[in-house]
Amino acid sequence: MHVCFLNIGGGEFFVILILVLLLFGGKGIPQFARTLGKSIREFKNAADDLKHELHKEGGDVIEQVQKQIDDIRKPDPENR
Repeated sequence: MHVCFLNIGGGEFFVILILVLLLFGGKGIPQFARTLGKSIREFKNAADDLKHELHKEGGDVIEQVQKQIDDIRKPDPENR
């Protein structure tokens, strides 16, 4: 068995699973899993928001640069 998430093998995965069981107990694992899932979801949402914000800001800059390039390419009537 090979878990691709952290590049760990089956034996390592089971050791981690036993440690979690010992630390949180049988009743604490569902709460731990919910908390972990919620944290991961919040992190992904924050990363997506940052990605969209950067794309939005980058898009404005790209539009400005493209407009300047188009202005430079236009023939200047005074130079004719």
